[in-house]
Amino acid sequence: MEVAVKKVSHDSSRGMQQFIAEIVSIGKLRHRNLVQLYGYCRRKGELLLVYEFLSRGSLEKFIFPSHSDAASSSPRAILNWTQRFEVIKGVASGLVYLHEEWEKVVIHRDVKASNVLLDADMNPRLGDFGLAMLFDHGTGDALTSRIAGTPGYIAPEMTRSGFASMSTDVYSFGVFLLEVSCGKRPVEIKTSSTGEHLVYLVDLVLSCWRKGTILKTIDPNLKSEYVVEEIELVLKLGLLCTHTNSEFRPSMRQVMQYLNGDAALLQTDLWALETSDTINRAFAGPRAHLGDLYPYGVDSITTGSSSTPDVSVMSGTR
Repeated sequence: MEVAVKKVSHDSSRGMQQFIAEIVSIGKLRHRNLVQLYGYCRRKGELLLVYEFLSRGSLEKFIFPSHSDAASSSPRAILNWTQRFEVIKGVASGLVYLHEEWEKVVIHRDVKASNVLLDADMNPRLGDFGLAMLFDHGTGDALTSRIAGTPGYIAPEMTRSGFASMSTDVYSFGVFLLEVSCGKRPVEIKTSSTGEHLVYLVDLVLSCWRKGTILKTIDPNLKSEYVVEEIELVLKLGLLCTHTNSEFRPSMRQVMQYLNGDAALLQTDLWALETSDTINRAFAGPRAHLGDLYPYGVDSITTGSSSTPDVSVMSGTR
């Protein structure tokens, strides 16, 4: 049986015993949209997590074409809108399970396209639980002394309080919705006559929504082959999920209801976006000094680029 092995670091403030206990608990998770964790191996101060192997690899390869693809005679396939919408709903379903349907609350803390893996039939599974935290239902948020996640996906309140919650996962999922729909990374470096500057996807889409031009942010690789109502819903949900005030964000169950058509996203639901601020200063960009922006520490900060993997990945026969 083929497996994937990832080497991870852990937040030293949690302690290795607690960290391993949580990993063992996560190994009990069972959901069609979650990567199965088979076990772990502790060796020479390193912790190796053993996952099921998914043949198609990371979703980001099918969203962000690489420079080598452009020069290739057989470029990598780009997911069409129907496939992307199914991926979105699958990841949402997995997060509902983590937040509400398992015996404990599981906060993933690193929801992003590169952590969504695809099987042979392009079915999505959310993976990489190396940063996940568990706590009992009804006990509130989890305090972490170290900020964890990937710059561009981290909820602004995490940088101020150090508290992880279901709502901080919702924020990351909102960024995920936007990157899948727009085909852009959360933070990109643009060069102009005045030099380099950072472009934040959340701010870009929010600005276009306020101008009534939100559909201009859609990934041009989709070539107008999409259902307007679906992609507009996803873009607006992405903005709601990334509201700077966590109280205005929906729960993952509410998100799932919107995506399945069990509830309608009304104009009154979008009024909250008028109070959502641009959040450039809350994020560390690719070249920023993380320590200046994350006072709780950056031991668990990962990168989002496929060219700079955050963990070592191997595959082989178990």
